[in-house]
Amino acid sequence: MQNTNNQDGSKFEIFKELFSQGLELLPQVNEVYELELAYLESQILSKDELIKNGAFFSMVDNITTRHFLMCKGEALKVANYSSSRLKSFFQNNQFKTGYATHGLFPYRGKFHPQMIKALINIIKVKKGDTILDPMMGSGTVLIEAKLMGINSIGIDASPFCQFITQAKIDALSVDLNRIKRIPPANIYDYFTNKYGNPECGSKTRKNRTNLDLSAFNKAQNADEATIVDMELRELMSDKKLYNFLLLSFLDSAGYSQRSKRKKPFDQFKSIFERYIFVSEKIQNVLAGFESELGSAKSLVGDARALEIPSNSMDGIIFSPPYSFAIDYIDNDSFHLSKLNVNIEELKDKMVGLRGKSKIEKYHLYLEDMKKIIRECYRVLKDDKYCTIVVGTNRNQIANILKKDPEEVKGIDEVLIDLCIETGFKWEKRIERQITGMANTMRTESIVMLIK
Repeated sequence: MQNTNNQDGSKFEIFKELFSQGLELLPQVNEVYELELAYLESQILSKDELIKNGAFFSMVDNITTRHFLMCKGEALKVANYSSSRLKSFFQNNQFKTGYATHGLFPYRGKFHPQMIKALINIIKVKKGDTILDPMMGSGTVLIEAKLMGINSIGIDASPFCQFITQAKIDALSVDLNRIKRIPPANIYDYFTNKYGNPECGSKTRKNRTNLDLSAFNKAQNADEATIVDMELRELMSDKKLYNFLLLSFLDSAGYSQRSKRKKPFDQFKSIFERYIFVSEKIQNVLAGFESELGSAKSLVGDARALEIPSNSMDGIIFSPPYSFAIDYIDNDSFHLSKLNVNIEELKDKMVGLRGKSKIEKYHLYLEDMKKIIRECYRVLKDDKYCTIVVGTNRNQIANILKKDPEEVKGIDEVLIDLCIETGFKWEKRIERQITGMANTMRTESIVMLIK
């Protein structure tokens, strides 16, 4: 087993007690919930399955795991001018979150990819099965499932979430050689001609304006037919390549809106290079294994009324929106505007954003979540698992209901009650600490239920 260099040897003894001989944990496995998930993986998966799809092991009987191969090397290419804090984050989370194409676009409230891989294993979804994420966000479940040879369906009310997810899925196989032949300046000029130049610092902490068309200088409405560079014109006519490049542009534009540290083109060039690096790294790992990948469908839809046959899903993993903590519409308003999405119409479809007052929004949120849980129950096969990852936000709910926090249930408890009421059986609950949202939520619950 892996030596932890603990002076009293206590951790080493724990590892010997928990894991069978021949298993070596990945570096950075240092939280209690991670050890619990690793232990469950080791009990459920065969050694061959641990090598191919395990989330927490670097070696199995001296054979390097696929997860380790995906993550090894440079953690994530960040600009030289990036803060030491950002560089340290990616180094410290090399095996947890920045691998494959998960590092493309910093979507708020996204899943912890390594955790999702482990959960897919633990709820016994196998190669060739189909897993559902009815509120997919930026598509973490779909990407992990695809890498594991598992088919997946992801649904989200936001067209921008569908766009991010599909671009990240396509980045696993997009033709990078065609992209690398085009100078970044030409790509940047194309998108600024079409969408305008980002206005630096228009959405800093001191200037919280919405990211809309007014925050961009006037665009010239470029048309593909006006592009002089024939190779660039052909590139932009390929939907997968176009979306890959557009996501990198929108990503860089968002950074420029939030910071004045770098000129917009310098920001784009840095992020564009990171996108190439990330995609090339995972494509090299997957070379020769492409036929083993699962299929992934990312769709715009309503989780309250799923267009999916009953009793057809082999597993479900999702996280309800943290609407009390994050205004997803405001956060994505700039990107949604560039995709020509009517933001006011979208608000009426987003769970947690419907209603006028806070108390009305809260009750509509519960009404919507009850419908979603019933739909999950309907489409899931018997004896299969539905796993919900949800933060505890008792303070926000107490504020809405004007009660003491000790007198109210957290949203995690409320959702568990709704699941039991629907017919699910409670199976297991694991808690993990949340980083980056301490003022809103300190802990997150992984709740596993069975139909």
